[in-house]
Order: sequence, then structure tokens, then C-alpha cells
Amino acid sequence: MKNNNEINTHFLFEKVNYKILLIGLAVIALGFILMAGGGSDDPKVFSEDIFNFRRIRLAPTVVLLGFGITIYAILKNPNPAAKETAIAETPATAETFPEEQPIKNFTNKKKKK
Repeated sequence: MKNNNEINTHFLFEKVNYKILLIGLAVIALGFILMAGGGSDDPKVFSEDIFNFRRIRLAPTVVLLGFGITIYAILKNPNPAAKETAIAETPATAETFPEEQPIKNFTNKKKKK
């Protein structure tokens, strides 16, 4: 029997989703690291390094790839069948929301004029 003082915590995502989300954040961070640098030590001297392939093409592509991975992590549904069976097996008790409980003594009678 369950203790009434226990609090059930439900996470928004599954463990797989959090792993993919962390990978996506790491890819985004890698993209911003690739964009860094290329400046000149002397402000009077212009450095062409800011226009190289790594900063103009590669780094923004890596950042966009990281955003795509994080969006995938948010939208991924890890195991919908397991959640459906878990919802079906939970009995209607006082712990559920009122709109989820069946209405007792309800009869649908039409009023006659």
C-alpha cells in the first residue's frame, strides 16, 4: 500500500531525451568555440583570419546542427506504448484530477416540455 505522504515525481522527458539534449548543447557550444578567435593583437593591423572557412561556413553549420539535435530531443517520444499502458493501469483515486474521475450518479435525461 502506498503511503499518502509520498510524492510522485514525473519528469517531462525520458533519460534518452536528456542525453540527446546534452549532446545537442555540446554541439552548439563546439560551434561557438569554432567561431571564436581570429582577431589581431594590433588594432591597426587588419587580419584576414576572420574570413576563413572555419568561421564563415563550418561554425554556423555546426551551431545549426546542434539546434536541430536539441529540437529532435524535445520532440522525440521514447516509448509511447509504455506510457499508454501505465496510464491505463492507474486506478481512478482521490489523487487524480477531478476531470479524470468518472462522474457518479449521472444520468443523461432530456427535459420534456
